[in-house]
Amino acid sequence: MDWVRDAGDWPLAGYSTFVESPPHRWHVQILGEGPDAVLLHGAGGATQSFRHLAPLLARRNRVVMMDLPGQGFTRMGTRQRCGLRPVTEDIRALLEKMDVSPEVIVGHSAGAAIALSLAVDRPLVPVVGINPALGNFEGAAGWLFPMLAKALALTPLVPQVFARAARTPGRVEGLLASTGSALDPAGTALYRRLVRDPGHVEATLLMMAQWSIDGLLDRLPAIGSPTLFLVGGRDGAVPPKVAALASARMPDAAVTSFAYEGHLLHETAPCATAEAIAAFLDERVPDQPSRA
Repeated sequence: MDWVRDAGDWPLAGYSTFVESPPHRWHVQILGEGPDAVLLHGAGGATQSFRHLAPLLARRNRVVMMDLPGQGFTRMGTRQRCGLRPVTEDIRALLEKMDVSPEVIVGHSAGAAIALSLAVDRPLVPVVGINPALGNFEGAAGWLFPMLAKALALTPLVPQVFARAARTPGRVEGLLASTGSALDPAGTALYRRLVRDPGHVEATLLMMAQWSIDGLLDRLPAIGSPTLFLVGGRDGAVPPKVAALASARMPDAAVTSFAYEGHLLHETAPCATAEAIAAFLDERVPDQPSRA
């Protein structure tokens, strides 16, 4: 997407900056003061998914969030570094360049897997995973995403086809409804703008095609970071049992369920999400009292 053309009314655009940290040119948003809280969105989203949650967390923390490579307004420097391990490495380098030392790392969906991967070398940093995608793609997706990787290599028009398909009336609304969350018209419009951009679609497909969390799943018993999973009971994208199974394998993890929320609970219930995070940090980081 073109920043000058598209970002004038993008959520929290006034807090945006761009950081060159090879191989990507990152779109980063920073707001608030206090200990650093890093927010990581899921596949297919961007920082707009935290448009309601980030200002609430910024009452306590300096919130640092970025678009993942090629998604949103981050310019992807290579198409070969969209999987979990390279994305984690590149975000780690970005945080070091920006001198960001997280008090907490919050990740939604695939972003939760990145958050836990970052925590491997930060064992005392609390992690919050919102509907964490901690299972490999099953069924048709297990073979579809590798096939997409091959298709993208052979046919550069694949993202354009997907982006054009998103223009079909009701297509985006149906996709969002399948997550179990009901967004307001403004939130839906933001996702519509994202999925109509071929570059964003390409990066999302590449991420899915290159995604593998086997190594992370093997390391779960060794991740000592205090961890809280926030789960929507109506999540249609990631079964709630995924968080329960992961937490059972970790030394210090718990699950809080929001029975009537879906996969995008941080967008549909930002106040409840912020309160859960604040209570978690009050318990784990008692020298930084909550102001939420």
